[in-house]
Amino acid sequence: MNARVLRIELRRSVAPWAGVVVLVPALAFLHLLNGAWWSGTTAWTAQWTPLALWTRSLLFYLWPLAVGLGALQGLRDHRSKMSELLTSTPRPARHRAAVLAGATAITLASAFAFLVLVGGVQVLAHTEYTHFGWLPISLVGALFLVAAAVLGMGAGRALPSPLTPPALAMGAFVFTALMHMSLGRTETDTADGFTSTEPNRVSLLSPTVDEVREAFVTLSASVHVGQTIWLLGMAGTGFALLVAATPRARLTALAPVLAGAAIALPILPADARRMYVVDEAAAELVCDGPVCVTKTQQARLADLAGPGKEALRLLHGALGDQAPVSVRENTAVLPEGSTPQWSRKTVLLDFDDDIVGAAKGKELTRALIAKGMVPGCAPVGWSGFGRDEYAQTIAVGWVLGDLKPLRGTPASMRREVESETRPVWKKLKALPRSEQLSRINAMRAAALSCDGDPFEVLSGGASR
Repeated sequence: MNARVLRIELRRSVAPWAGVVVLVPALAFLHLLNGAWWSGTTAWTAQWTPLALWTRSLLFYLWPLAVGLGALQGLRDHRSKMSELLTSTPRPARHRAAVLAGATAITLASAFAFLVLVGGVQVLAHTEYTHFGWLPISLVGALFLVAAAVLGMGAGRALPSPLTPPALAMGAFVFTALMHMSLGRTETDTADGFTSTEPNRVSLLSPTVDEVREAFVTLSASVHVGQTIWLLGMAGTGFALLVAATPRARLTALAPVLAGAAIALPILPADARRMYVVDEAAAELVCDGPVCVTKTQQARLADLAGPGKEALRLLHGALGDQAPVSVRENTAVLPEGSTPQWSRKTVLLDFDDDIVGAAKGKELTRALIAKGMVPGCAPVGWSGFGRDEYAQTIAVGWVLGDLKPLRGTPASMRREVESETRPVWKKLKALPRSEQLSRINAMRAAALSCDGDPFEVLSGGASR
């Protein structure tokens, strides 16, 4: 396949339009719709790994499009009634198939690469941490599009009907949806009895990935290897169907995709915790004294160090030897729905936490005191506002001597926070100092263990 033949193929085929159809909706989706990919430390333009994972997640919609566009390309000879003429030429069928598949593969891979490039330019402006661990995620994503298009071409050539492209596109979409929502998920129960689901091995045959929860969580090497084998088998079947001339050859062409699945499945990890793993280099801590963040957030250390040290000083003055002695970004990755795990000696923070992310300077000091006193026991991946936040407000007020809502408190909840916390605050301050400290320590014990209601303890109730 020389450059001249390729240029001709690009001019006379739908390959360039396939690239446009993939690229334009993807950019529109990311830029026009407001979602989790636009905010926090896992925004698609914030870090390299989230960029790769968010663009991979778009394959939920783009992969079926690639299958359908490939099938449309595969119908070209049938629509032009040239099939018999082409089979009578001396040029081998595999050469014609290579040109057809190569043109579409180049445009689809280029479109996906441009999508990643658009995000990458913005990532460079937002982070000091650069690495190449994200690259396999994007390369496999591009391979998913290429393999889908080649498979679609082969199916279109083998089943030359106007209904083939839409039927294949819809079938591919149903496949990805089932892998993401039911067949590819395993129901689990956490230690607290909450029901959740996690991806299983079969789900990794799908192009999409789970929602990005942490900037330092990536796909494991075994996922990349298994998916690459599966996709090579898929592309092999598509190419074999493109050159097959008899029903027997078309049946034999199914062997590569079946072999790819049979080889890939034992390689793909069965445990979700081996699919999505912590990138140890990205999660490595960078410290300024007792205040530490991960390498992914090292640009924030300068702004965090001062308020962090001040928060530790104030907590020590209020709690004495029971106070935490360090501030550290939380790098624990727990299953969704599980109970958070906190440390008595370390203030663990998450930059995506509402009260931490919204605070700077003195307000950040207040937020860190709140996380050191009542870190919050909402199950992992859940959100809400309630009694933990009331306890945080009172605890910070007790340390600093003034009661007011934290910066991250929603405006609609400020009046409720005031009405719920003010009576408890007054009762607490009316107690002797020793009894206040005893109640605060009991509240903190309940908050750190997630066993009991900290606000109830402050109100004078039992810790359990």
